[in-house]
Amino acid sequence: MNVILIGYMASGKSSVGKVLANKLNFEFIDLDNYIEINEGMSVKDIFKDKGEIYFRRVETKYLKEVLNEKNHIVLSLGGGTPCYGANMQAILNDGNSKTIYLKTGIATLVERLKNEKSKRPLIAHIKSDEVLTEFIGKHLFERTPFYNMSKIKVTTDNKSEEEIVEEVVAGLF
Repeated sequence: MNVILIGYMASGKSSVGKVLANKLNFEFIDLDNYIEINEGMSVKDIFKDKGEIYFRRVETKYLKEVLNEKNHIVLSLGGGTPCYGANMQAILNDGNSKTIYLKTGIATLVERLKNEKSKRPLIAHIKSDEVLTEFIGKHLFERTPFYNMSKIKVTTDNKSEEEIVEEVVAGLF
């Protein structure tokens, strides 16, 4: 079985994923890190030098590679991964995977993202908290239908990583 964590950027997919993988004794893979290793450059540089369309193409390629080649993993996806191409269909059609949506409120996301914008290519240009709030709200409106296709949904606001992991494990078994 593979566990796939889906949600908006800063929803806790990587941090929760590491704790969950440890608890399940699974390998943890962050898809963005996997892409960086295989492409030999950071996601930020891929966006800057080759563009988002190129990034989305290689993201799909490496997602399918991980789904086809790995087992007993916790896979943390980028926030946009389920929303492009046929990625969500590929995930849902993979009989070996269970999807978890880490649902996080806009206020929590703004609080987490406002000081790390430079590390996030999609929001690096945003100057104010108000514009960031509007950007996240618009993105969530567009992406939530994809996220909601997940088998399990866990609200993360005001919860520790351990509490979230316990909810995920309860939903898995």
